[in-house]
Amino acid sequence: MPAPLNPFKKALAEGKMQFGCWLGLADAFSAEMMGQAGFDWLLIDGEHAPNDLRSTLAQLQVLSATDSHAVVRVPVGETYLLKQILDAGAQTVLVPMVESADQARQLVRDVTYPPYGDRGVGYALGRASHFSTIADYGTTADAQICLLVQVENRRGLAALDDILAVDGVDGVFIGPADLAADMGHMGNADHPDIQAAIMDAIKRIKAAGKAPGILSTRDGMTDDAIAAGAQFVAVGADVLILGNGARALAKKWQATKE
Repeated sequence: MPAPLNPFKKALAEGKMQFGCWLGLADAFSAEMMGQAGFDWLLIDGEHAPNDLRSTLAQLQVLSATDSHAVVRVPVGETYLLKQILDAGAQTVLVPMVESADQARQLVRDVTYPPYGDRGVGYALGRASHFSTIADYGTTADAQICLLVQVENRRGLAALDDILAVDGVDGVFIGPADLAADMGHMGNADHPDIQAAIMDAIKRIKAAGKAPGILSTRDGMTDDAIAAGAQFVAVGADVLILGNGARALAKKWQATKE
């Protein structure tokens, strides 16, 4: 029996649009609820949310019972972290702050088994192989791993064409917030210079045959990104959905006291 099909990777390869949402609450209960909402994919954030290996594992477990594909963003592109996340059962990973082709090539090796990569062969102990019940996991897993890299500063944009030439990178995600900060516009990803850089990058990614990705909570930017060719698009975050909804509800009823 081979490794399970990665539906997210298959959809990207077929050019299909995939809408997603960020998970920053770092909790399996809320992740399960989000998994029932109808998104194509949900990103478990290990960079800016208080997730560790065990909380990520718990969210992978509950999401496996939903139709939303789990993507895990590691805090940094370290070999040992990627080994742990993949053995825990993640099939799609997003790595932040990729700035060179050499870095991208090492990440490909990190998620690939020998003799072509550096991923440790310990799947017999892992959830990824359904605890040794997938007999052919070792020989079939590589084809179902989806590697997404995040380009989010001027160094990354300067190296984008070289990164796009790296075999094994399935998609490139443009990070608006960090890019805006690095270009001197902290907190203002809507600045025309930032928007121009983002849309140009998306077009270049698409033209290179890779899947472009973005996170946007503003419909206008989302529409522009889709028009430019974005293919996996996060349109919200659980923290923002809860926070904005709670503040609006409190404001509505507090106003009746005035």
